[in-house]
Amino acid sequence: MRLPVLMPRLAEQRYSCHGCGDCCRDFTIELRGDDFERVRAQGWEAELGGPFWVDFAGRRWLRQREDGACVFLGEGGRCRIHARHGLQAKPVACQLFPFSFAPGPAVAAIGVNFACASVRRSAGAGLASHEAEVRRLQEAVAEACEPAPMPELESGMAATEPELASVRHALDRLLADDALPGTVRLQGFAWIAQSLRQARMGRVRRERLSELMQTLVDAVPSEVPLLEPAAPEGRAWRLIRQAVFARVEDPKIASLQRQGRLRGVLGQWRRSRAWAGGHGDVPPLRGWPPMRFEAMTQAPGLLAGCEARAIDELLRRWLRATLLGGRAWGAGLYGLPVNEGVALVALNLACVAWLACARAAARGDEVRLEDAGEALGRVDRASGRAPWLGSRGERLRVQWLCHADALRRAVRALS
Repeated sequence: MRLPVLMPRLAEQRYSCHGCGDCCRDFTIELRGDDFERVRAQGWEAELGGPFWVDFAGRRWLRQREDGACVFLGEGGRCRIHARHGLQAKPVACQLFPFSFAPGPAVAAIGVNFACASVRRSAGAGLASHEAEVRRLQEAVAEACEPAPMPELESGMAATEPELASVRHALDRLLADDALPGTVRLQGFAWIAQSLRQARMGRVRRERLSELMQTLVDAVPSEVPLLEPAAPEGRAWRLIRQAVFARVEDPKIASLQRQGRLRGVLGQWRRSRAWAGGHGDVPPLRGWPPMRFEAMTQAPGLLAGCEARAIDELLRRWLRATLLGGRAWGAGLYGLPVNEGVALVALNLACVAWLACARAAARGDEVRLEDAGEALGRVDRASGRAPWLGSRGERLRVQWLCHADALRRAVRALS
């Protein structure tokens, strides 16, 4: 059985590839299915002076240059495979990006990744224009063709499609509300995420869940501004910085092979300790200015500058695309149940805000749209593809932040 595909119905979101080459510099591409034989038949090994792939962790990956870029990245950001042999000659992952599949019992939802600069700018054609191409690629991704189990409301409790729709539509209604100030809207999203994470979902099934979601969304304008205004305490910030680290850490295969497993693990442990401690220099992020943790004490708010409206529009579009594209729970997000998945998305929001504010603080300036875009690209590139973000440790981190009201207060403090 081949599932029908469902592209997000989001008129505000557009996309066409503009050949910037950022994805070729940023992602490590696994060769799956017949990718390897197809590329090998093109005869690149003699031209490259060696193999175009590396074997790592029992799988094959496209080789990367010393700077981390794909070995096939050519002049002007163009893929050499694409330029010589056409789009369909590339590995499936390269053809599919920035789209991804989130299969369910009846349809495969199509997610859109905001690691792509053209997606963040909403530049190009409407999403519906890509449906035929995505449907073609579905056949090369076997798991996107077969029905997947119904997502759970909470662990061990399968949802119904009307229940999923009630959560999705209520949150989308909140995010689409132009009358709400941006700071209230973002904080309201985190507040509802916390409420779902703490709720006993078995007591609010079917129509009661729809009523709960409507009540929470309707309460945001009046209730959220009255909630505790104090910023989170030290432990909460430590956990949020660790969450940021988990989303920006991206060791390259060549580096891991050169260092060896032990040195690689020790290096990662040292960087993790530095992020948790929150003192001194922030471990360097490729392409970012040097930053110091202490600068965050004077960091401007995410929506406090002259480009606040554009930043708010970007974040709303991202969150809506995440919900409507199946990337907020289930197969699109590590198989997480609804209450945990929405909370993880809210933590992603807090991480985007932290990174954007840190980037602006490094310049001693207000947060610009570029800061928010770069931060969002870093965080969303990991969402759904970094398996440690679906681990028990990350789920416990999200749980603690929700039960301490720290997630909502962090979003408030940063926005």
